Amino acid sequence: MSAYPDTPGHRNVDTSVAAAAAFAPKLGRLQQMALAAIHEAGWLGLTADELAAWLEMDRWSIQPRTSELKRKGLIKDCGQRRPNSTGKLAIVWIAA
Repeated sequence: MSAYPDTPGHRNVDTSVAAAAAFAPKLGRLQQMALAAIHEAGWLGLTADELAAWLEMDRWSIQPRTSELKRKGLIKDCGQRRPNSTGKLAIVWIAA
């Protein structure tokens, strides 16, 4: 049985477990799409909001992929911060 970050995480609540199970088949493809976009962005990197816009996807589908890719050692926090849609500063991700 695979574990996070190779399968979606959940909070051991029935609705969270069900959502993770439903999302599992898409995980690899979305991780690949997110990683490719971050690679393409180069040294400028992308915040989660920017990544979602780049991929024309919902932020809530894409942001967890950054945590998974970080855990796998494929992307890293470059130390920069840029405002997200709420005006708060967000991590800028670059390829590791």
